[in-house]
Amino acid sequence: MFDAQGQFDEIYDWITQTNPQAAAELKGDEINGIVYFYQTEMGMVLFWSVGGLPVNLESCGGSIFAMHIHDENGHYDPYECPHPYHAGDLPPLFSNGGYAFGAVLTTRFGLEEILGKSVVIHNNPDDFTSQPSGNPGEAIAEGMIRRLK
Repeated sequence: MFDAQGQFDEIYDWITQTNPQAAAELKGDEINGIVYFYQTEMGMVLFWSVGGLPVNLESCGGSIFAMHIHDENGHYDPYECPHPYHAGDLPPLFSNGGYAFGAVLTTRFGLEEILGKSVVIHNNPDDFTSQPSGNPGEAIAEGMIRRLK
């Protein structure tokens, strides 16, 4: 039987008691943030905090941004999968007054595979359908994934 609470507790303990193995410092015109990478037995945990995102005051639409891992060819996709199954496809950022915070567990890549690649935030949400990359719009912030000591 799957123990969701036990899995959550294990990941939470790992993150709160362990230093991240890598990080990407995100920079854009007004945007700054950090993505931390933790290699765990269950997969890679990404934890991010981003500020300075464009603010849309409309009650519907806007304030959702795509986030991906890129290599020199665009989205990180070592297995040549269609979008949104690229290894580098990540959950969207939901901005709250220009600030976004989140975490995800993924087995799509390991630490050694992504070092030297970039985390990119795009100005539109990913539509999870359009090929080859989900129509996310222009890059508005990015940062290289670097190993931490």
